[in-house]
Amino acid sequence: MIKTIEYVNGVVRMIDQTRLPTEKVFVDCKTIEEVGEAIKTMVIRGAPAIGVAAAMGVSLGADTIAASNFDAFFKRMEQQCDLLGKSRPTAVNLSWAINRMKQVARDAKNLSIPELKARLKEEALTIRTEDISINQSMGKHGQTLVKDGNVILTHCNAGALATAGFGTALGVVRASVNAGKNIRVLANETRPFLQGARLTAWELKEDNIPVKLITDSMCGFFMKKGEVDLIVVGADRIAGNGDVANKIGTYMVAVLAKENNIPFYVAAPVSTLDLSLCSGDKIPIEERTAEEVVNINSKRIAPEGIEVAHPAFDITPNNLVTAIITEKGIARAPFTESLKAIVNKK
Repeated sequence: MIKTIEYVNGVVRMIDQTRLPTEKVFVDCKTIEEVGEAIKTMVIRGAPAIGVAAAMGVSLGADTIAASNFDAFFKRMEQQCDLLGKSRPTAVNLSWAINRMKQVARDAKNLSIPELKARLKEEALTIRTEDISINQSMGKHGQTLVKDGNVILTHCNAGALATAGFGTALGVVRASVNAGKNIRVLANETRPFLQGARLTAWELKEDNIPVKLITDSMCGFFMKKGEVDLIVVGADRIAGNGDVANKIGTYMVAVLAKENNIPFYVAAPVSTLDLSLCSGDKIPIEERTAEEVVNINSKRIAPEGIEVAHPAFDITPNNLVTAIITEKGIARAPFTESLKAIVNKK
């Protein structure tokens, strides 16, 4: 299994996803600030993986706090968490993990400071372990939607690299293969950061799962030809009504899927659901640097001095979503009711 992120020898070690597929390099983060920078610069990316990294970063930060009592400790911890929480705004797993770590600290306020630090590290490791288990459960639910011989279209990377391991959308792919189904994957390249080309294709090749890389603008062509059976994507945040924030270009894929009567599925853990938001209109959309649009591998591909836009995510409205696959089961419309039921399911 691909080990996206680990907590080893007092450091948070993660695969540098900006260097794949040509180099497999690991980055060791020794401070919470370094974890935040790794999240911001997309050394690690994908909502679940960001959540795991955040939890581990909070633990690293806690280890540096010199305090003699809980109130002083927690005040400094909150300051660190506030800064970490600004590293990327769209993926709700970032704030979810930070809030979980803060609650663990509150619940353990009667422990000594060394014991409290150890408890926070234990929780960060638990979040990582839980994430892998959650993805495997999600895959088991999702593979029931996949038939032998199907071709699955993906957009961006929602695999082991976007999680602690196994993956969300690619978890459905892996679970289908593990169930003995003969499937193939069409992977959109996912401009401008090329997560599909660099990461999804690399992961599937590593696992010997048949994959064909296409440009984003080709997916409608293949859908119309009848060469796509279903689409499975991940998510960075899902509003209470089932609107989905995912990598830019996802909305385009969903519209084409609707036009061609192809099921459009979203695979995401319950931690990615944000039922506090009534619709996707309330989800903040991260605007990233223009340099990622006008350059490929540090080579300029556009004229100097032009205006550039780079929203990193878009919103797919719930009416284009066939179902949302979670570790607790599959939610279908009306999502306002089904997502609440999923969250409350034991």
